[in-house]
Amino acid sequence: MQHIDKLALIEIQDRKILMVRSKGKDTWYIPGGKRDEGESDEEALIREIKEELGADLLLDAISFYAEYEAQAHGKEVGVLVRAKCYKGKCIGDFKASNEIEEFAWFDYSKKEIVGDLAKLIFEDLKLKDLID
Repeated sequence: MQHIDKLALIEIQDRKILMVRSKGKDTWYIPGGKRDEGESDEEALIREIKEELGADLLLDAISFYAEYEAQAHGKEVGVLVRAKCYKGKCIGDFKASNEIEEFAWFDYSKKEIVGDLAKLIFEDLKLKDLID
């Protein structure tokens, strides 16, 4: 089985989770991405959030939340995405940039338009009463 290793930011405001949609895609994802060679999880997540959303993720506020694994969206069956998810504090206004077409705040009712990995995260957050 092949794994795609990713990092993701769980950002919740007003009981909704921050989601992004890449240019040319119709599925929404948790913001984040892959590590560059030699990067720590924190360094990669700070870079990805800056690239995707233009905000600064504060290093000393990053904390591990959970790890999830699911079928990778748009990949052949058996290719899994494994994401280490972190919570943190962002400074600055979010704006879609780089490969991101748009961002939005989702409650649980939007879970049908997110990728399989995000569905697992939505289920977990709803079970823990963190999102509506």
